[in-house]
Amino acid sequence: MSPEIVVLLIVAAAFLAGYVDAIAGGGGLITIPALLLGGIDPLSALGTNKLQSLFGSGSATLAYARKGHIEVARLLPAAALACLGSAAGALLATVLPPDLLGRILPFLLIGIALYFAFKPNLSDVDRDRRVSPMAFALFIVPLIGSYDGLFGPGTGSFFMIAFVALAGYGVLKATAHTKLLNFASNIGGFAVFALSGSIHWKLGLAMGVAQFLGARLGAASAMRFGARLIRPLLVVICTALALRLLWS
Repeated sequence: MSPEIVVLLIVAAAFLAGYVDAIAGGGGLITIPALLLGGIDPLSALGTNKLQSLFGSGSATLAYARKGHIEVARLLPAAALACLGSAAGALLATVLPPDLLGRILPFLLIGIALYFAFKPNLSDVDRDRRVSPMAFALFIVPLIGSYDGLFGPGTGSFFMIAFVALAGYGVLKATAHTKLLNFASNIGGFAVFALSGSIHWKLGLAMGVAQFLGARLGAASAMRFGARLIRPLLVVICTALALRLLWS
């Protein structure tokens, strides 16, 4: 295929990833393989993915916030910690092989899929939290953020499981707040990859526009259908990502 066709296919993949990621996370399942198949080296694929992901997570965050689904001021400290954690993870990504995480990640994702598939009474209604807000912000958020900077795919799913299982959020509220923390973690990882020169800017910006549009559509679908859409799609995405990693 000609370079122009390859770019168009990658941009189309970014649109689809934006839609899926705004609802259930896992957009990296689509964009990172697309970048690698397009001939981008692994480190540059991670960096370019961070650039375009900013548009998708930012778009979804804005859409959820405008509808009142995100307590932005309350979550800003946690967002800052997600950003710092991702920056630390991205620094590790420049020196460590991501294959180390790839060996255990499929089993974690399968566990998340099973939780959302079989956990009874999952809905958009909040429940009792299992950890304090401080513990959640100081330990859980930076840990997931550092994973996002180091590897990436599945970050939204990990934030989702944390919000639902530990913070007691309903599924729609968890999805909305996941987007804010994911946006913050994308900023941290993006900054490190940009400084290291690991980003294809033109391609990343073109993907970003497609991500922005896909994420707006995905957020609108999630707010319209709530847990009825988010729960099954999250199960499918986690399972697909796990199988993809096991296959590779």
